[in-house]
Amino acid sequence: MGGRSSGSPPPDRRTPAARPERTGARENLLASEGMKVALLDDDESHNALVAGLLGPVGYDCVSFTHPERLLSELRRQTFDLLIIDWNMPDLSGIETLRRLGEMSTAPPPVLLLTSRSIEADLVEGLNAGADDYIVKPLQPQVLLARVNALARRIYRPSSTPQVEQHGPYRLEPGGHTVSWAERVETLTPKEFQLAVILFNNLARPLSRDYLLRRIWGQRPDLETRTLDAHVSRLRSKLELRPANGFRLTTVYGFGYRLEACNPQAQAEANAGPGALRA
Repeated sequence: MGGRSSGSPPPDRRTPAARPERTGARENLLASEGMKVALLDDDESHNALVAGLLGPVGYDCVSFTHPERLLSELRRQTFDLLIIDWNMPDLSGIETLRRLGEMSTAPPPVLLLTSRSIEADLVEGLNAGADDYIVKPLQPQVLLARVNALARRIYRPSSTPQVEQHGPYRLEPGGHTVSWAERVETLTPKEFQLAVILFNNLARPLSRDYLLRRIWGQRPDLETRTLDAHVSRLRSKLELRPANGFRLTTVYGFGYRLEACNPQAQAEANAGPGALRA
């Protein structure tokens, strides 16, 4: 992340979300505010086009033109969705998907953009790890619909909060309570939201920046000590330790991770109605 040297690729940068001529029907869009999307295409203008469609409806888009930069950045921050182009000169979208699969933590869902329409090619993309694909040229409303459908399918947002069961822990949004082992603990709204995000992303390291955005919104003035204090209280209140099947750990220089301490707890948490794909 140092200075640019001769022959090195230009730094990737946040793509401005230019307002499109038509933003589409908002009633068909999920609550996307704060969801962070990484765009990978060696053509910066194409990244700008996608960001221009997703930005105005609430998605926070970050542009990458080199796969290695994206792979490196995934070790530093958390994204909710990756949109990857198949045809890139240095590392193809398929090769990038395979590299994602080799990472120590599960990647976020991936939408593959491709000019290939042969069934065998599309199957190859899905088998390599893509969750969905769109055949170019892009149609704005199709892109918005696919992104929203993918986010709904994987993150399953609901206008009515649902009771969630993760192993022995039962999260009830009505009173912001968590019960386990004949104990009931009432959390503050922020603590409860933090608990839901952590349990729904079991074993997935979540960056401090991601947690701050998801819980407190776009607050550049907010200090990470606020998050650290909430994590400390949550760990204490819910007794998140191996004896109860879960451990809340600090990922040095990155953020936090909630992990199951035994296969049974992992399986029970994943089978719960609130368990989401990391």
